[in-house]
Amino acid sequence: MTADERIPHIEDFVRQFFAHDSSGHDSWHCFRVRDLAVKIAAQYSVNKEIVEISALLHDVTDWKMTADKETAVSKVVELLSTCGFDKSEVAEIISIIDNVSFQGAGTLDGDLSIEGQIVRDADRLDAIGAIGIARTFAYGGSKKRQIFDPVQRPVIHASFEEYKKSDGPTINHFYEKLLLLKDRMHTEVARSMAEERHSFMEKFLEHFFGEWNISK
Repeated sequence: MTADERIPHIEDFVRQFFAHDSSGHDSWHCFRVRDLAVKIAAQYSVNKEIVEISALLHDVTDWKMTADKETAVSKVVELLSTCGFDKSEVAEIISIIDNVSFQGAGTLDGDLSIEGQIVRDADRLDAIGAIGIARTFAYGGSKKRQIFDPVQRPVIHASFEEYKKSDGPTINHFYEKLLLLKDRMHTEVARSMAEERHSFMEKFLEHFFGEWNISK
């Protein structure tokens, strides 16, 4: 398969894999993350093909998307091998997509290559701002979570296992993850892009609580 054929082939795989998602982790999310990653990567001397393909595939093996990670990884390996990538390139892409996800406010980010850091930053950018807000409520709804409960306070999860078990109201997620992402970007380009999106979320929360407390 030629280099020009790889991206469309992988895009088709992503469309099919996420065809029935309604949690905010659909193929459009993957394409937005790809576009963000490509934009960031343009400012650095990196393997831009590895960045683009890792961004497109970053959620295929994610714990939120599959109950059988081993099978999902096998699908990615088969796909990449079909596209003509060698074993070292496949291993690099698998390493990136295996370490992109946020794992709790009290946990440290795993080490990644600059290519992996760019993909992680792009994924985090799509988790904040106007689209991030929309995705957060889509995910909460898909998990039958309340919008807000004044009694249930946000939790700074100390481990990945604790974070995975979280089932708090959607508003809590802003304080448990989204508002923390601006300061956990790796690249200068992403940090700059995150500023406006972060401010938009703060303004949204200000309006939300103002409307919630309308009787006060």
